[in-house]
Amino acid sequence: MKIIDATDNILGRLSSHVAKMLLNGEEVIIINAEKAVVTGNKEFILNDYLEKWQRGSVRKGPHYPRMPDRILRRTVRGMLPFKTSHGREAYKRLKVFIGKPDNIDESKIEKIDDAIYRKIRNKITLGEISRNLGAKFEVKE
Repeated sequence: MKIIDATDNILGRLSSHVAKMLLNGEEVIIINAEKAVVTGNKEFILNDYLEKWQRGSVRKGPHYPRMPDRILRRTVRGMLPFKTSHGREAYKRLKVFIGKPDNIDESKIEKIDDAIYRKIRNKITLGEISRNLGAKFEVKE
């Protein structure tokens, strides 16, 4: 079981690494999902996520999540062969949390070095995107 801290990790790079781990049979837990970063122009990103969320109808879908942990899960799902049995089984091995749960051991937390965002400007966190979509959540410290 791998525990990954999503703080300052780029969403797409983090998701691709996690998808590979899941397909290799590992169980993955991601903490601090609201601190994952999406790079680019803030207005464009916010409009893009708002369009995804408003797309479709209430009854038929497609349904797009508002909460940061659900957005991260959905991003990883897009990188898995979800319509096959091994893709669905891999997706079931993923757990994502907002904040850090109490039962997580500090010594087992890992960072993915390839996904860390080093630039200071032109970024927005999943927490900000979620709040813009209307999500209400509290971070457990």
